[in-house]
Amino acid sequence: MTGDQLDSGAVSTLRDRIGGRVVTPAEPDYEDNRAIFNAMITSRPRVIARCTTPTDIATAVEFARDHGLEVAVRAGGHSVAGASLADGGLVVDLRPMNRVTVDPRRRTATAQGGATWADFDEATQPYRLATTGGRVSSTGVAGLTLGGGSGWLERQFGLACDSLISAELTTADGRTVIADEHTNPDLFWALHGGGGNFGVATALTFALHPLPEFSVALLLWPGEDGRDLARLYRDLLDDAPGAVGGGLLYLTGPDDDFVPRALVNTLCCGVLVTYAGPQSALRDFAAPLLDARPSGQLVGDMPYAELQRMLDDPPGQRNYWSDENLRELGDGALDRFCARVADMPVPTASQQLLFPWGGAVAHGQAWPGFDRTAAWAVHPFGVWTDPADDDRARAWARALCADVRPWSTGDVYLNFIGDEGSDRVIAGYGVENYHRLAGIKAEYDPDNVFHRWHDIVPRREGEALVGAP
Repeated sequence: MTGDQLDSGAVSTLRDRIGGRVVTPAEPDYEDNRAIFNAMITSRPRVIARCTTPTDIATAVEFARDHGLEVAVRAGGHSVAGASLADGGLVVDLRPMNRVTVDPRRRTATAQGGATWADFDEATQPYRLATTGGRVSSTGVAGLTLGGGSGWLERQFGLACDSLISAELTTADGRTVIADEHTNPDLFWALHGGGGNFGVATALTFALHPLPEFSVALLLWPGEDGRDLARLYRDLLDDAPGAVGGGLLYLTGPDDDFVPRALVNTLCCGVLVTYAGPQSALRDFAAPLLDARPSGQLVGDMPYAELQRMLDDPPGQRNYWSDENLRELGDGALDRFCARVADMPVPTASQQLLFPWGGAVAHGQAWPGFDRTAAWAVHPFGVWTDPADDDRARAWARALCADVRPWSTGDVYLNFIGDEGSDRVIAGYGVENYHRLAGIKAEYDPDNVFHRWHDIVPRREGEALVGAP
């Protein structure tokens, strides 16, 4: 029996074998279960298995393989390329597995594979402990971490994967595998940026870091002031301490209390400064920006988890993202960045972002992933609702990356992009790392069952490496 011949009897058998729900297109809540963050992805899986245990996961993957169904794994559902769905396939839906357990004495937290950063931060914040999460609360812990894990705390604590101390996976053949520094160390290395290529992450354990105070400044100016503000921000970040996070962005002025009415729904330039410390220290650091007389400002102490929730975009919008990492940000590159904003779709939720790397990111271990000597990331983050804007938004994002490519490191942070081809995947890992990852892939997923996220093609000993020079 193949995926094209899947019948109700086979689905009934799966229902009998797993503890969680099995959802098909015949169910009234199918669309709610199918929906992911990017509304441009219209894939319709044949089966959604809402798993509650690693045994459920192994059973669902076995069922998919027996019936010729492509497998996707879903937690937060934030993959812009739609890796969380498989058209006509089976989705291993981990959302019921979202428990987070904190050990405050050891300063560790263990998250099940379906947890989001909202679940994680809610569990850790009462202890004033944290680790780097995403830039919104609805992102899945596993997907973000396995792809590296960029977030507001990265310059202080490193990427999310830098705090990963162990992982539990269910492999394509149904095994439960533990990976840490001493057990399966090659796999442990691969999970620090290699994504969901090796199995389904059922539990991730992190080291936690003290975060007794956290503060935020969100500053807004008219878009025409952007070039001067961008230079001021760049120069300020040159010597910024690791406690400073955030970024510069062009955006549509939001309808919020701190935004003057004249800026609502117009092109604005904004600076977000996050600070792993009190408001007083943030104000000292951000004084040059505050002296530049922002038209709107929101400055104060704020729980880290509250910032994460505040920045959540609603699901159901159309998304297209990309990334270029820059070794340096001279005036030429900065001017190109600012000029391209003329093509950014406004008013929409799209943002043209400039993130500083550096700090603890630059001092992380040699995991697979982008070149950590990169100083800046240029990130077109396209978010809109009208399908008529599709071509315009994609063209703007691609053109922005092309504009700054002369200053690029040549690699890419893969969590920031969709499907841009195998060359970009290899650039995201580096050729040597990709070779090593392909060998590890052959050990844990030789049939390439898990290939939806920036695919690493397995390479057995003596075989030619597919897709790499």
